[in-house]
Amino acid sequence: MADPPFPSYRRSARSDFRLWLLLAVGALFFCAGSTIDPADNCSADGRECAPWLVPLAQGMGTLFALGAGLALLANPNRGSRIDPSTGELIWWQGRIGASGGDEGRIHPSRIGRVRIVRQDDSADEIHLYDLAGDRLFWFDAEVVPWPPDRWAAQLTARWPHIEVEHIG
Repeated sequence: MADPPFPSYRRSARSDFRLWLLLAVGALFFCAGSTIDPADNCSADGRECAPWLVPLAQGMGTLFALGAGLALLANPNRGSRIDPSTGELIWWQGRIGASGGDEGRIHPSRIGRVRIVRQDDSADEIHLYDLAGDRLFWFDAEVVPWPPDRWAAQLTARWPHIEVEHIG
């Protein structure tokens, strides 16, 4: 019986809610900075004034919105898949179009370990190690679907020699 195809994963900047959120927050700060008069940025009793905060908020909003807008325009993508012709696991980040960006590849028979690091204050991390114990570049949680446990279980179901290590 043939193995079921290993699922591929691809995410573009335009399908990532974080960039849309950054664009919205940047636009909100820009609009707020554009409508508030710096001279009116004082407390009710007039003792505490910070007119410099208004142009600072407007500038920060401009930078955030411009950065997010340019990223959405360029639309870099990231992901991973098994190459059907070579059988290698391929992963990439920052790819614009069909090529470019940071890329790595390894045949699953040469993968020794997948490490999943749980973190309370930020997103979980995932690392890939070869049989020699070397960590592979550009492989992280951005290139696999969430949750990484499910992806690791699918990998080890097909290649049982791969160890999955959970930390945290």
